[in-house]
Amino acid sequence: MTRQNDSTSKSSTEEQLDQAQLIEETGGVRPQNAKHLIHCLNIIGQVEGHNVLPEDTKTTKYEHVLPALVAIEQDREIEGLLILLNTMGGDVEAGLAIAEMIAGMHTPTVSLVVGGGHSIGIPLAVSADVSFIVPSASMTVHPVRTNGLVLGVPQTTVYFEKIQERITGFITAHSRIPRETLERMMMNTQEMATDMGTVISGREAVESGLIDRMGSLHDAIEALYHQIET
Repeated sequence: MTRQNDSTSKSSTEEQLDQAQLIEETGGVRPQNAKHLIHCLNIIGQVEGHNVLPEDTKTTKYEHVLPALVAIEQDREIEGLLILLNTMGGDVEAGLAIAEMIAGMHTPTVSLVVGGGHSIGIPLAVSADVSFIVPSASMTVHPVRTNGLVLGVPQTTVYFEKIQERITGFITAHSRIPRETLERMMMNTQEMATDMGTVISGREAVESGLIDRMGSLHDAIEALYHQIET
């Protein structure tokens, strides 16, 4: 009996260590004692792309998220994916790559914006089957921009227009917001002192059609359970 208890205790300890390692490395959580087995994926801070950001910057590394999504899609035990978003944005190509991966999954997906889902966080939010936002969250809609040296030639303008079209096309394809409304928000020059764009609240995000529903964690999990069971 003692050996069995020791074995059970060791197994429980190993599971806790595995869970802690999973959280530390990927920000993901897999609850075991639940109605349905869902994987929780955090996208927080700044989405890091091809360039490594400073150590004091909170980041989501796309080279971690992409293989994690592949593993989630193949895992027969995982029944759903909950994506928690609190991001300031980041690398456009990395963000779109993650968003396209999520949008192409057969596994039921639900996103929940808490805090903020700014910039490239918007395609990430709308990539899920159902998107939620809490009332206190906000989203910043603005046109694409870059840092560093930019060549002042017509080709640069064309390049930026193509990138912007990729972002706009993805958002409008995976949400209910009209293209005209989205572009008007992006090009707004009356709201930010040193930038163009629009900051919208959770309620405004739902009213505009950018996000599907307003709700909390409970609402997001219930929506995910509903997808799993239907």
